[in-house]
Amino acid sequence: MTPAPVIIAIDGRSGAGKTTLAIELAARLRNHHKVSLFHLEDIYPGWNGLAAGVERYVTTVLAPLRRGEPATWISWDWARHYDGDARVTLPAEIVIVEGVGAAAAAARPLLDAVIWADSPDDERRTRALERDGDTYEPYWDQWAAQESELLASDSIREHADVRVLNRADDTAPADVLQALTYLPALATVLVPELSARRGLRLRAERIEGRPDAAALFGSLYGNSANAVWLDSSLVPPAADSAGWEGTPAAERSRFSILADDGGTFGQSVRHRSGTNRITAGSATAEVSGTFFRWLETVWGRKAVRGPEGYPCDFTLGWLGYLGYELKRETGGSDVAADTPDSALIFAGRAVVLDHADGAAWLLALDAPDAADWLAGARAAVTAAGRAATERAAGGNGVVSRAAPAFTSRDTEAGYKRKIVEAQHEITEGNTYEVCLTTTLTADVPADGLDPWPTYLALRRRNPAPFASYLRFGGLTVASTSPERFLRIASDGGMRAEPIKGTRRRAADPELDAALRRDLATSLKDRAENIMIVDLLRNDLSHFAEPGSVTVSRLCEIESYATVHQLVSTIDATLLPGSPRAEAVAACFPAGSMTGAPKISTMAILDRLEDGPRGVYSGAIGYFSLNGATDLAVAIRTLVIQSDGSDDWAADGGQAIGGDTDGNATGAKGGRRARLSLGVGGAITADSAPQEEYEEIRTKAFGVLSALGSEFPGS
Repeated sequence: MTPAPVIIAIDGRSGAGKTTLAIELAARLRNHHKVSLFHLEDIYPGWNGLAAGVERYVTTVLAPLRRGEPATWISWDWARHYDGDARVTLPAEIVIVEGVGAAAAAARPLLDAVIWADSPDDERRTRALERDGDTYEPYWDQWAAQESELLASDSIREHADVRVLNRADDTAPADVLQALTYLPALATVLVPELSARRGLRLRAERIEGRPDAAALFGSLYGNSANAVWLDSSLVPPAADSAGWEGTPAAERSRFSILADDGGTFGQSVRHRSGTNRITAGSATAEVSGTFFRWLETVWGRKAVRGPEGYPCDFTLGWLGYLGYELKRETGGSDVAADTPDSALIFAGRAVVLDHADGAAWLLALDAPDAADWLAGARAAVTAAGRAATERAAGGNGVVSRAAPAFTSRDTEAGYKRKIVEAQHEITEGNTYEVCLTTTLTADVPADGLDPWPTYLALRRRNPAPFASYLRFGGLTVASTSPERFLRIASDGGMRAEPIKGTRRRAADPELDAALRRDLATSLKDRAENIMIVDLLRNDLSHFAEPGSVTVSRLCEIESYATVHQLVSTIDATLLPGSPRAEAVAACFPAGSMTGAPKISTMAILDRLEDGPRGVYSGAIGYFSLNGATDLAVAIRTLVIQSDGSDDWAADGGQAIGGDTDGNATGAKGGRRARLSLGVGGAITADSAPQEEYEEIRTKAFGVLSALGSEFPGS
């Protein structure tokens, strides 16, 4: 008796391409494994025999194979409409079974993985009849009725580990194989395939120039369903750059990264409440487990090194956001949000703009489609170099029929009451500082506000070192964050830069200077900042080399377009061999968005805020293939959700298009769009409720003013 094989079932309705998918998947797996293939059509006892065929298959084929024994079964003679000869299917390292009912309820306990193949209804009938011709056509309706009866009582699709939209374009087998490598049950047997995925080579080109980033993004990724622009928009014009080089703001603002999930290696992942949904092309795998543990499996090891002379720490990898509700994995309670708890794309190719050196770097993992992409990206960079910023941006206004009317989760009186409750918790000794937040929301017609020009208006009005534009189908995140959450360099250097303490900017220079001095001399704001510095020193120390945690800047003022901020810098060195995803988790969520101590204060916030934060106060950034990460705190962040943009629905939705000049144009998907903007501030024992309320109005001003909106109740 041989060892029990790994058994993979491919199920789906007739005409979904299961047979072809099984044959081509088996061919790919045979590069490294012995593979057996079984087709259920060989065992169904006639055109009315679906249920009986599934029973025969389970008892005479699956059961012995599961035990590692040869399976002897009786075939069906479709020409004679009677039992045929006896056949034997031998166990192998991997057995693939395919056909309608291959993953039926009775079969599932004997299977290691289930693949569900989908295909449009009109294509399914055509495929099936082309394959089986006149033999099948008279029985199509009869067989389809049996399929419907089976699926009505047994939702096989909902139990699938991998789902594939099989469009017969030859992409499904490679996409399915990539998705299968994420399944824990197959991790051991698919070690060769996993090793191949990690053996990556990077191709890179450097192009001199300063292309217009907005025009470039519109040209390259305007039609991509999922795309990310990590946009260091706080870049001064050349005429205004005196004294800029070497400042902390210049360091944070040096690079912009533009990417989507296209190409050979492109993937995306969305996490919600303990389930990771990974999409690779036409295939989607669903894997239970925590997000940070999954992240460690795909990111924690160094797989790619940057090219000679390349100054950025991003060498392709995962980009997107981590939502605040991932706190359930780091000591917080489980709260459900209406957006995914995280959404990332894997970029196997990207453009990195170096604003300091005036260069564009084209990066692509070596693949059959890499040369074509590099050629197209090269042309796009050249064209974007000629584009004028204002023309590419499309004017100064937001494409909106009317300014969105926001409402707040909390009235002014209600928010002030919560401030008093937070201070009571401080008095009781349950916390030292509470970062209390609220959410502003607006509901607008989807064709009344286009996310792309909205973001361009935000970045013009509020340039920030960690600005970003993220699109995941019908979910858009438009952020103008000034705050770094956490950086881990490829060499293990760690840095956090919390912001605590805010004053508005004033048009009058004297008043503006007075506001800056007021922030600099405020004992309360300094105390807020120092408490968070202490918290982050502790967070970093969990995975830092002993004695390496230092505070290199304490309570220094940085001024942005609409606010003055009090900023500190904490540095450390990652302990060699430490799991990098766990080091991120140890600091998540940002202490500047919770208060201190973190875990007990998060519990207080759950009660006071009475609702999820979603993307807001999570993190936005990248996880690079060289082990580096750079994440911003998701503040000053507008989230736009169109109808049907739930992450567990099918892909698709809102995107932007690009004309021949690289100018972005809007494509409105869905009937309504929901806007949300989180705002908050740190509450201490010395806080004055009216001043704290004015602070959240100040923080909301930059985003609201770009939309033409006012703070609710103004």
